[in-house]
Amino acid sequence: MEMLHGLIVITLVHLLAAASPGPDFVLVTQQTLNHGKRVGLLCSLGIALGLLVHITYSAFGLAAVIANSESLLWAIKLAGGAYLLYLGILGLRARPADAEPAAAASTGRSSRSVPRVIGMGFLCNALNPKAPIYFVALFTIVLSPDMPLYQLAIYGAWIMLLQLGWFSAVALLLSTPPIHRAFQRFSHWIDRVLGVAMIALGIKVLTTRL
Repeated sequence: MEMLHGLIVITLVHLLAAASPGPDFVLVTQQTLNHGKRVGLLCSLGIALGLLVHITYSAFGLAAVIANSESLLWAIKLAGGAYLLYLGILGLRARPADAEPAAAASTGRSSRSVPRVIGMGFLCNALNPKAPIYFVALFTIVLSPDMPLYQLAIYGAWIMLLQLGWFSAVALLLSTPPIHRAFQRFSHWIDRVLGVAMIALGIKVLTTRL
């Protein structure tokens, strides 16, 4: 019953956190609208895998250390903010797609390499400087010092599945033919707008005191 209660708490808290607008959401939206369902799903998988970094150091009690270390947080902020700026600049440089890439995107096929897309999602999540603080709060609610390793692994796997499920749902929704056709004509402008949003998030990460 204790584990079930923990899973319920994690589900409610983490779905609210995942659904809130942030870099992960902007990235999945950008990649799905411009490259189709396959890329959106792969990006979602990368974001879920990025959580493994945060879950691992939290399991060893390092989340609190990171959250209370100004130098470590600054290093993560610098790396995360710079990566968001890089993604934003890529978006600003978007050009109108020709008919062939557009058709590939509408059918869910894309020539973008699997490791590159997964890596993009992975870095976007893994370099989030707010994650250590979030996991300190989340794990403090559901964890105890004597919790067995298998239970911790179950919680971590469940968080990753929630993350994957939410962003996969976003990718599937945005890649449905009516929605995709509505955005396809203006995809490069959407990419640029989302690029501006990503740059704004990067600047916010670099300037906000955690």
